[in-house]
Amino acid sequence: MMEIYTVSFFGHRQLDDFMEAECRLEKLIRELLSEREYVEFLVGRNGDFDQLAASTVLRLKRTVRDDNSSLVLVLPYLTAEYANNHDSFEGYYDEIEVCQAAAGGHFKSAIQTRNREMVDHSDLVICCIERNKGGAYQTMQYAQKQGKEIINIAGILNEII
Repeated sequence: MMEIYTVSFFGHRQLDDFMEAECRLEKLIRELLSEREYVEFLVGRNGDFDQLAASTVLRLKRTVRDDNSSLVLVLPYLTAEYANNHDSFEGYYDEIEVCQAAAGGHFKSAIQTRNREMVDHSDLVICCIERNKGGAYQTMQYAQKQGKEIINIAGILNEII
């Protein structure tokens, strides 16, 4: 039976050091694709880090190995952006899921609910947390409480975790 290793990504909407984050993220993803039997990458679509994570996974799938991973977009609810660009989304991501726990709740808490569900299903949480506030920081704290392995690629605040 194939071992599936699940990785989720979380970070602030705006990155302070995009190039450094990309370099560190690329190194981690390259290692995961090379060392794991199968990797499921879970990503949202709520800011710079999410976009960076998705594009880095796709680029490395093409250049390192493309037969042992999937990039899964996890939406908190069906968005107008998705509805209006369905084909584009389907062409970019390997899978698209709607988090049922988030979709059924209040829209203001939907992203945090989705993030917690992603953490619950993950073996590893890769984050880019540069400030000790905000939704990404709260998600990282939740991952700590759940005993998840966490790698914060924001070198300046690795002491946060």
